Amino acid sequence: MELREFLDCMDAGKRVVSGSEAHRFMSAASFEVMELTNKLSASHDLSEIQELFAQITGKPVNRTFALFPPFYTDFGKNIMVEDNVFINSGCHFQDQGGIAIGEGSLIGHNVVLATLNHEMDPEHRKDLHPAPIKIGRHVWIGANATVCPGVTIGDGAVVAAGAVVVKDVPAKAIVGGVPAKLIRYISEEETA
Repeated sequence: MELREFLDCMDAGKRVVSGSEAHRFMSAASFEVMELTNKLSASHDLSEIQELFAQITGKPVNRTFALFPPFYTDFGKNIMVEDNVFINSGCHFQDQGGIAIGEGSLIGHNVVLATLNHEMDPEHRKDLHPAPIKIGRHVWIGANATVCPGVTIGDGAVVAAGAVVVKDVPAKAIVGGVPAKLIRYISEEETA
C-alpha cells in the first residue's frame, strides 16, 4: 500500500481491519515517524523544529509556525497546519484520520487530538474507525484538553483546559467540561 492510497481510505472514513494491509501500513508508518519525533523533541532550535515538522508531515511549514517540544504523533502524514499556528509542549496527535489546524490557532500544553475510534464489538475491538478533526482559524485549545474523532471546532472558539470535546464547537463559542458543553459565546466587546 502506498501513502496516497492509505490517505484516501482514511479520508473516506473506511474501517481499518486489524491485520489488514492498511493496518500493517499504518503500524509501519508509526515506527518510521518515531525517529523524526525523537529528533524534534530533542531540539531547541525553531528552524530545526520547523524543518523536522515539515519532514514529519510531508508538507512545507510556514516560518510563522512554532512548536515547543516534546511533540508526539504516531503517523504525521495527515496533519495540516496553516500560518501562525502555535503548538505548546507535550501534545499528542493521533492523525491517521486527518488533523487540520487553521491560521492563528493556539494548541495548549498536553493537548490530545485523536482521530481514531476502536470498534465497539469486542470481537473486533482492534479494528479502527477514522474521522478527521478540523480546527478553525484563531482557535485556542487549553492545556490538557482532548478532542475526539470527527470534531470540528469553529473559528475563534475557545476550548477550556481539561475539556473533552466529543461534539462540534460553533464559531466563537467557549466550551469546557467532561464532556465539553457550551459555557457562553465570545461577545462583540471581547473581539473589538
